[in-house]
Amino acid sequence: MEFKVIKSDHPLSDSQREALLENPAFGVNFTDHQVIIEWTEENGWQNARVEAYGPMLMDPSSAVLHYGQEVFEGIKAYRHQDGSIHTFRPEANGKRLQRSAHRMALPELPVELFVESLRQLIAVDHAWVPEPVNEKTLYFRPFEIAAENFLGVRAAKRAEYRVIASPVGPYFTGGLKPVSIWIALDSARAGKYGTGEAKTGGNYAASLLAQNEGYANGCSQVLFLDADTHTHIEELGGMNVFLVYKDGPVVTPALDGTILRGITRDSVIQLLRDRGIEVQEREVSLSELRDGYNSGAISEVFACGTAAVITPVGKFVSREEVIGPENPEPGDLTTSLREELTGIQYGRIPDRHNWLVKLR
Repeated sequence: MEFKVIKSDHPLSDSQREALLENPAFGVNFTDHQVIIEWTEENGWQNARVEAYGPMLMDPSSAVLHYGQEVFEGIKAYRHQDGSIHTFRPEANGKRLQRSAHRMALPELPVELFVESLRQLIAVDHAWVPEPVNEKTLYFRPFEIAAENFLGVRAAKRAEYRVIASPVGPYFTGGLKPVSIWIALDSARAGKYGTGEAKTGGNYAASLLAQNEGYANGCSQVLFLDADTHTHIEELGGMNVFLVYKDGPVVTPALDGTILRGITRDSVIQLLRDRGIEVQEREVSLSELRDGYNSGAISEVFACGTAAVITPVGKFVSREEVIGPENPEPGDLTTSLREELTGIQYGRIPDRHNWLVKLR
């Protein structure tokens, strides 16, 4: 598909952009351009273009505002020491966007068009990709929305796919320090046969009340339990979770339709198996976490996702208890996995699995 490029007539100056890249805050400032591709039931995907970043003109009756037909992705661009720009496993993100779109009754964007949309945005906004220091990257936010103007409970017949991008630094600004996690005892993220596996805004909106409760109790993220029995751990508000047994395997909750298929999660599992470490994907009860972590049988806990990469977890806190050590330190496996994964992404370590795709 041909992309029409209409360059912004009001881009930031070089000095303004460089000032923002000095210490980028996560998801606050955005590049000069965006990608837009339209879809209609009659004509399919069409009118692909790169144009100036700016407000969207949206009718008050636009379907996304009333029925929540919306999906998105998160993926990064990494500048390597030689100046080239790469992204990490974009085909996997494209396939996940398709699965999310299918669940939300939206049209599925071809994976090759997804990858090309990232390449097209980098072609005009490549100067926004920071130098590879202090974990700076350019964070892409591809998203798709129902764009038909109507009120009625049915799938929209018009949709839009867009990509915006934001220069970012580390997600957790305190460095590689274990974060405290709030256990949501009376709030579920998703139920079986629902939208839990889709990367859709409603799932994140459902997590925010518990997230606020966690912030109020000094925690950085929320751990959700299964909606059926409220006894098994599932995932955090924005990350997957792993338990490292001192003399055994690494365990992570199984994907059962309520947990997001994290691409960082999948990559971590592969890196662990490359090292000959057994990985178990299975149900994990809250009592198993409690007993194992408090006894020392579980020696490390970490969480992972595109934004935060790999983050050590310290304590789990709820209204009823505190689980975990009093003064936790990042575990050896957590630290080495993080160094390996970021080393691959920034081109410092060989990419054995061909995960990187060059954008420029």
